[in-house]
Amino acid sequence: MAKRLAVAASDALKADGLRIAELDTSGRPGFVGDKKAGTELLAKRALVLSDLQEKLYANGRSGDKRSVLLVLQGMDTAGKGGIVRHVIGSVDPQGVDHAAFGVPTPEEKRHHFLWRIRKALPRAGQLGVFDRSHYEDVLVVRVHNLVPSTEWEPRYDEINAFERELVDEGVTLVKVAMFVSLDEQKKRLAERLERPDKYWKFNAADIDERAFWPAYQAAYQTMLDRTSTAYAPWHVLPADHKWYSRLAVTELLIEALERLELDWPPATFDVEEQRRRLAQA
Repeated sequence: MAKRLAVAASDALKADGLRIAELDTSGRPGFVGDKKAGTELLAKRALVLSDLQEKLYANGRSGDKRSVLLVLQGMDTAGKGGIVRHVIGSVDPQGVDHAAFGVPTPEEKRHHFLWRIRKALPRAGQLGVFDRSHYEDVLVVRVHNLVPSTEWEPRYDEINAFERELVDEGVTLVKVAMFVSLDEQKKRLAERLERPDKYWKFNAADIDERAFWPAYQAAYQTMLDRTSTAYAPWHVLPADHKWYSRLAVTELLIEALERLELDWPPATFDVEEQRRRLAQA
C-alpha cells in the first residue's frame, strides 16, 4: 500500500497562526522520507488524482455544477510552473481550465481588479488552476505602491466576499502559498542563466525584485492573516524541494476531490437495450 503523507496535507500545511519569517522553506511537513521515496509516491498518487479528476469531469458533463480551483501564489522561481506541469499534467487536459495572470492589460486596468479573475473561473466539472491570481492585487500592487493604500487595503474584504460567493456556487478552493528561501531562489535563477533551455524563463526583473524581499514577506503575511478563512483556507508550502511541493499539492487536490464524494454518473439510457442493439449492428 502506498505510503501517504504522515499527516493529512490540509493539516500539515495549514496557515493558521503561521509566521512566514519563521518558516523553514526546506521543510517537508507531514512527510517522512527522502526524494526517492517522495518521487515514487508521487507517481502512485498521481494515478489517484487522475481518477478523481476524471470523475469530476464526468459529473460536470452530466449536470453537476461543482468545480475545484487551485490557486498558486509565490515569488518567482517558487515552482508554480512545475506544479502545473508535473501535477496538473498528470490529469486529463479536457477537464482542466488553466489561467496565468501577469501584468494587467490596458483593458483589464479599466475594470475592477476581479473582472479578469471572474472571466477565468473554472467551468462546471473542471479542475481550474490559477498561476498567480487576484492576490497579485494585494501583493505586487502593495509592495510597489501601484495604487494608494486606500485602494488596495479594502481588497482583502472584497476577496473574502468573492471567495464566499464562489464556495456558495459550488467551487472548492485550494489555495497554496509557495515559499522558497533567498538562497534557493538565487540558485534557481543562476540555473536559468547557465542552461540555454532555461533562458526563456529568465526575467532580469526577478533580480530587481529580490531587493523587495522583506516587503513581500510582510505583504504575504497580511494576505494569510486577512484571507485565510474557514471556507477558503490558505495552505503554506515550503518549496525549496520541488519534489515535495509537487507531492504536497497532489495530496491537497486529492483531499479536496475526495470531500466531494464523487462517483461515476449513472447511465441515462437502458444499458441492456444498447447492448442488444450493438450486438445486432
